[in-house]
Amino acid sequence: MSSQSEISRAGADEKAMRTTETDLSRVVTITPELFEKLYLTPKTPRVGDNVKRFANPTPLGFVGFVISTMTFAMVTMGWGGANGLAGVAGIFFFVGPLLLTLGFIFEWIMGNFFSMMVMGLFAVFWLSFGLLQLPTLALSSAYSATGDAAEGAASVGYNATIALYLIVWGFALFTFFIFTLKTNVVFAAIFLFVTIAAWVLSGAYWKVASGDYETAGKLQKAGGALLFIVGALGWYMTFVMMAAEMRLAINLPVGDLSRFWPKTDVEMATAAKDE
Repeated sequence: MSSQSEISRAGADEKAMRTTETDLSRVVTITPELFEKLYLTPKTPRVGDNVKRFANPTPLGFVGFVISTMTFAMVTMGWGGANGLAGVAGIFFFVGPLLLTLGFIFEWIMGNFFSMMVMGLFAVFWLSFGLLQLPTLALSSAYSATGDAAEGAASVGYNATIALYLIVWGFALFTFFIFTLKTNVVFAAIFLFVTIAAWVLSGAYWKVASGDYETAGKLQKAGGALLFIVGALGWYMTFVMMAAEMRLAINLPVGDLSRFWPKTDVEMATAAKDE
């Protein structure tokens, strides 16, 4: 009798464990819409359960991006008499790229393709653009016959080169914007405004190259204003993600766009069969 009772208890315990596991899996299972809000990438089938086991790295990268972008925007607009970015060179090498690179690595581990691409993209942008802001490097001196950095910074060659670089970045950002249309309105707006900002700032460098400093100044401020909007939208998106992770009882809208596209959270074999 005692042995049968033990077997019954063991069976009951095993059944309870299975029920608990099932309940837990229900708790951690999230809808595609919530997944795209938290990770800014469409929910797709993946090997492993890293999303369930590890913390969400997306807000970390976003914080680095937002702090760097808003600082850059305000200095570019000359708020409070700000002039030059050498004093905040850390945003180009530590605040932005460091947090974005960490986010990039862990997004890769989590298997989040698009957010991994986004963070890698912005990490290398801040690093490459930051080199121009370091006075110790004086990269513009290579464009001066006398080796004078100030003279080189006003030269046609130097400004046209940077203008072309920003044009290419604009096209890269616009490409990413197209894919943000699968996530939400806020994320898409961030990429739309940052794309326009890159082209506007490119125009500022073209105007410096032609000697039209007045128009260049106006374009610089316009580019800074666009980036400030990008930063504000970034803060909003960061708050939305952190509120969801911290279970804050605030459901702020982001304008879900995933509902307009075919579902991507089904197994590939099932999708192929349906086709």
